[in-house]
Amino acid sequence: MRIDLHAHTCVSDGTDTPSELVRAAVAAGLDVVAITDHDTSAGWDEAVATAHDAGIGLVRGMEISTRFRGRGVHLLGYLPDPTHPGLLAELRSVLDGRDARVPGMVERLRGLGLDVTVEGVRRLAGPTAAVGRPHVADALVAAGYVASRGEAFDRYLSPGRAAYASRAAADLETMLAALAAAGGVGVIAHPWGRHDPGVLDHDGLAHLAGLGLVGIEVDHQDHDPASRAELREIAGALDLVVTGSSDYHGLGKVDHDLGCNLTAPEELERLLDAAAAAARAAGRDVPAMIWPRPEL
Repeated sequence: MRIDLHAHTCVSDGTDTPSELVRAAVAAGLDVVAITDHDTSAGWDEAVATAHDAGIGLVRGMEISTRFRGRGVHLLGYLPDPTHPGLLAELRSVLDGRDARVPGMVERLRGLGLDVTVEGVRRLAGPTAAVGRPHVADALVAAGYVASRGEAFDRYLSPGRAAYASRAAADLETMLAALAAAGGVGVIAHPWGRHDPGVLDHDGLAHLAGLGLVGIEVDHQDHDPASRAELREIAGALDLVVTGSSDYHGLGKVDHDLGCNLTAPEELERLLDAAAAAARAAGRDVPAMIWPRPEL
């Protein structure tokens, strides 16, 4: 089976609708795809309906913005109860932080002589759960100041650049507890993708595993072969699930095509077993995985 456990829609910062994502996954030859929009489950229902019709497996998840020992970390939360009050409160705080940073970024850009407005950014963002840096980048592309989101981040919006504005993020240890209380499980997304190991070295990951972390995303476009090999070794030593994913964003991110990295079927089974155990421990009514066509 071909399994991709990390993909985004226009509900956060991708360009496909949830239905389009599912259909694109079918076209890419996937058997299972996960919807993991940033800090929200708002696209789940549409994706589920399309997955049923298309006969593809679907894992419901979200990518949550957190901080751990001073560093930003993205946590993939799989199969939690999206109505759990504690989880909802944490996610609302993160989404509010995303929205709140947009005026600051726009003000900095205007100070550089770039004609960008908050209203224009929000209009381009469309029906997203929260407006953020990718949508500011889209406004820069639309105005002709840069050619792509990547260039916008490199020139203006990344940490240390002139228009960067920080924002609130959930504490990673607190979020792991909130996920567990909601019957879900957590996997660290691209842990070494934009940094050296730092706080997510063996000892840091061992600490998080002791707090309930279930896995790490090893096979990702931002990890070179040496990083993948070392992360796989750490995962084995800590008995963590190993996932592989595209981090697909539609037209919003190049070189992240659906299926470019895959999760082994036995690792998905381990992830689902851990999620089932978390659901039992929490006593929550959590979303089941949508399974693909019976002949698969």
